[in-house]
Order: sequence, then structure tokens, then C-alpha cells
Amino acid sequence: MGRLALSDEILLTIDQPARYIGGEWNMVKKDPKDVDIRFCMCFPDVYEIGMSHLGIQILYDMLNKREDVYCERVYSPWPDLHKIMKEKKIPLFALESQEPIKEFDFLGITIQYEMCYTNILQILDLSQIPLHAVDRTDDMPIVIGGGPCTYNPEPIADFFDMFYIGEGEVRYDELLNLYKTCKKCNKSRAQFLREAAQIPGIYVPSLYEVTYNEDGTLAAFTPKYDDVPARVEKQLVLNMTEASYPRKPVVPFIKATQDRVVLEIQRGCIRGCRFCQAGMIYRPTREKDVECLKIYASDMLKNTGHEDTSLSSLSSSDYSQLEEIVNYLIDNFRDKGVNISLPSLRIDAFSLDVMSKVQDIKKSSLTFAPEAGSQRMRNVINKGLTKDVILNGAGLAFEGGWQKVKLYFMLGLPGETVEDMQAIAELANDIAVRYYEIPKEKRNGKCQITISTSFFVPKPFTPLQWAPMCTASDYLGKAKIVNEAVKNQLNRKSIRYNWHEADVTVLEGVFARGDRKIAKAIELAYKRGAIFDSWSEYFDNALWFDCFDKTGIDVDFYTLRTRNLDELFPWDFIDDGVSKEFLIREWKHAMNEEVTPNCRMKCSGCGVRKYEGGVCVEN
Repeated sequence: MGRLALSDEILLTIDQPARYIGGEWNMVKKDPKDVDIRFCMCFPDVYEIGMSHLGIQILYDMLNKREDVYCERVYSPWPDLHKIMKEKKIPLFALESQEPIKEFDFLGITIQYEMCYTNILQILDLSQIPLHAVDRTDDMPIVIGGGPCTYNPEPIADFFDMFYIGEGEVRYDELLNLYKTCKKCNKSRAQFLREAAQIPGIYVPSLYEVTYNEDGTLAAFTPKYDDVPARVEKQLVLNMTEASYPRKPVVPFIKATQDRVVLEIQRGCIRGCRFCQAGMIYRPTREKDVECLKIYASDMLKNTGHEDTSLSSLSSSDYSQLEEIVNYLIDNFRDKGVNISLPSLRIDAFSLDVMSKVQDIKKSSLTFAPEAGSQRMRNVINKGLTKDVILNGAGLAFEGGWQKVKLYFMLGLPGETVEDMQAIAELANDIAVRYYEIPKEKRNGKCQITISTSFFVPKPFTPLQWAPMCTASDYLGKAKIVNEAVKNQLNRKSIRYNWHEADVTVLEGVFARGDRKIAKAIELAYKRGAIFDSWSEYFDNALWFDCFDKTGIDVDFYTLRTRNLDELFPWDFIDDGVSKEFLIREWKHAMNEEVTPNCRMKCSGCGVRKYEGGVCVEN
């Protein structure tokens, strides 16, 4: 490996220096002088989290298969190194070549979570790239954003040259080929962006005009030129089996959050939970063929040395070939010391049988996500779970030897009452009762039930995008009601309760449904020291509210109001396949506590059938 960007003196003074030296197993090595395009892929969080992200591994592998492209990686420097780089004016660098990002052609930033927005500015700032796209010159990288947060990119639109809406495997080749052509013809940055905007899925914020009504709502969102599309359509992979997938993923030197082989078995979800953005934007559900997965599993385990394999999906139980792939993994790898992780499973007889084969029952806990305590609220959010189903699943688990259960709920859902909140504690108690119905000699110790509640955040492209949020104090008041209800349960000693941070939830809500006016507050907060806002030890709520006050942002406007059904949203220019008519219909169903069947039971006419793929054409 060549010379490192950081001196030994610096590396010896910072936490986890292996985050910054590159050279990992399966890292791609090319000579930068032998390629036409240099692309740096960025995850704006610490290395251990970024290295766990499957999307970057897929794009890294796909782009590096092109001989004319060298794709490298960068992650957010931890605050200790951030301080040193600012003081010493060291430009942020890519791991592979250790060369400054400002010398690259593209900086691609995946945006998975709203609370990383100040880290995006950190990346730009340390890279010595102007924060605002309008200030960048022809010799600077094109800054492109992707990921779920781009389904409302407006709060950070000022900082990006373009966004890619949808799944990256589809249009990157076309975009990079256009860049090469423009480069050969000596076209300017502005000319490239104008032509790129005509590629499906590419959104160039500078080519659109935004106007507002007197009340602060959006009045119009229009292209500045006739050849710029009025709507940007999401891109999605229709044939998952043939899509690019890394058989030699990069293996980190230090333990990552998800330190394992990841098998993506499908994309999308048939369930239609009304709060879930992923379940809407990744429609339709598309499966990967099981024979392909078997080959990937063998190759990736051999090429990485990992001792864990995980099935990746929004709802693994809905994968039609689940039994075959699970049995294959158990039969071929369990005796070789490979552990198998099965997230997102429904707790039924098959799942428990499988988990008993791959988990240490005495150590592991089972996870249920009822999301709401009462049946009424589960109908509101279209969860599709009854109390009988939950208790039956818990009973099967207890009889199978488990005694630890984790339960996940949301507080602050629209129409929620005190009785709905108290029902969370009552459901946990009913599960404990089910445990103690088992004869004492057949129990595996004391029952342990952990309740966790997050606070509801309405997300774009969901049926609940019109709903109001609560104030931070209201959220905490709801958590207190649940806490008191837990203390009043007969089996309270078997139940533990914890809840999410309310201040972070409010900020996430501002970003999730915000418009371009939010950018000035994000920029001010970063300049005043805000980074790693998703890490509780670095989040400063008072700083954020002072920045909102100084930039004239009314937080309540973005969080507390119920939106009118005819309001123009900042993200309405994006076509994600799910029609607004369907979302309005589902919003009304939610208010009437009506359940919509899942996609395999009955088509609900959401709009994604136009793609002619996946579950929409299965039968």
C-alpha cells in the first residue's frame, strides 16, 4: 500500500485509526491514472456503521467492474480526527488511494437517515468542496445523493449538484457514460447537469424554481427550462436475480455493526403498514431466485471468512422460497461454524423451528413488532396483527424454550388515546401471563419482556404523511403513561420499559417533511459544531432550536400541523410509482380504522403495477 494520508503521529493519537487506512481484504486496487472517472462513495457516518451498509457494497462492486471507473470509499471522520483535520487543513481523502476527494470526478453520498444531514456538510467541508452547489467550479467533483432520504431531498437540495431517485443499479452506467462524453467535448459543469437532468431518475435541484404561499406552504415547483422534466421517476431493478451483487465484499479490519455476509433475498414489502416509508418507496416486492442465493452464500463465505450469514429483507417471512434457502444454509454451513441470522421473521411454527436450529435459545431473545398496543391502533396503521396471533406466537416460542421477548411499539400515532397507550403495557402483561401458563418444570427460568417505544415521525410517500406530530414534552408524557401502566401490571417484575429520545424525533420530523428553507438552519448548526446528531453524546437540542430561531424557521409549522389533502408537498415532483390517490385512500382508511389486505391477498391499486414486475405480475 502507498503512503497514508495521515501521519503516524496523528494515527497514534486518534480513536480506531484502522477506520482511515484502507487496505482491507477485498478492497479494489486500481491505478487512478488508468481510469477515466474517479468516483468516491460516501456514507456520512462513522466507518463501522458505513461498512455495514449493503447498498454501498453493491454500488462499489458494480462501478469497479467497469474498467474506466475507479470507485473508492469515504466515511465521516470521528470528532477527534475532525478537529485535527480542520486545524491542520488536511483534506478529506478516500480510503483506497488515500488521495483527496476534491480531486475526484464524483462524490456520491448515500443518505439513509435524516439525522446525518450535518455530517454531509462535514464531508463537504473537510473535503474542501464548497457547501453550496452554486459555488462549485468545473474542476470540482459532482456531488450526488442517493438513498431513502432523497424521496424528500429539499432540505439539503442546496448542497447537492444532483440526486439519484431510486435503486442505483439502473442508471449509473448511463450517467457515467454521459459524463465521459461531456468531458471529451469540454462541456461545462452546467452543461453536464442540464443533460443529466434528462436521464430518468436524476434530479438536479438548480434547474427548478420554488415559490411559496404567504402561509409558508409550497405554491409551485417548476422546471426552469422546457427540456427539464416536471416529474422525476424513481428507478428500480425489476430482475433481482440478474442484478449486480458483490461476491467479494470488502471485509473491515475492525468489527463493524453488521459483521457478516448479507444475502438480500428480496426488495419491497407486501404488507402496506401506513407509517412505513420503505414499504411504499420500494414497491413492488421483487424476489431473488433461491438458486442464485445459494451460489452467493457459498462464494461470499469463501471470499470473506465471515462466520455469520444474514438474510436481508423488509419481511423475510414473505419470501416464497424461505424454507429452501434456510434449510440450505443450515445443511451446508451450520457444521462449519457459520451462524445464521434471520431478521424480520414472523413468529410462527416454521420460524421457531428454524431459529431453534440456529440460535442458542438460552441466550437469544425473540422480537415482535406489534407497533401498537390496541387492536384499534393496529388497524389504523394497517399492521395486520391480531392479539391472538401475537399471543399464539409468543406461546409457541415459550413452549419451544425461549423466555426472552423484545416488543417494539410506536407512540404518537394519529388518533391515539390514553387507553391505546396503556394497552402496550397490558399486551406485555398478557404475554407474560402466557409464559406462566407453562408448567414450572418446563419453563426456562424467569420470563423477561423488554418493551421499547419509538416516537412516530410522518414520512413522505406514506399514507400518514398528512398527520401531525407531537411536541417533545407530549411524547415524553405518552412514555410516562406507558411507564405507569407497566408498574400497574401483575407481572411488572418481568417487564422492562425504555423509550426513544423525544428531542431527536422532533428534529427528524422537521427534516423529513421540510422544504428548501430548512437548509439555512442545517448549515448554521453545522458551523456551530453540530455533527453526529444521531449519537446521543453529540446531539445538542438547544443548539438546533437556537439555529431555527436565528434562521426564522418555525418548528411547529413543520411538525404540529395536519396537512390539507390538496396541499402541494416539497416531494410531489417525485414519482415513486405509488399514486397520491392511493395514499389519500389509505389515509382515510386509517382514520376509519379499516384494514387493507396485503399485496398477495388482493391488489389495492397503489399504482406500481405500471412497472410490470415483482408481486404485481406473480400470478
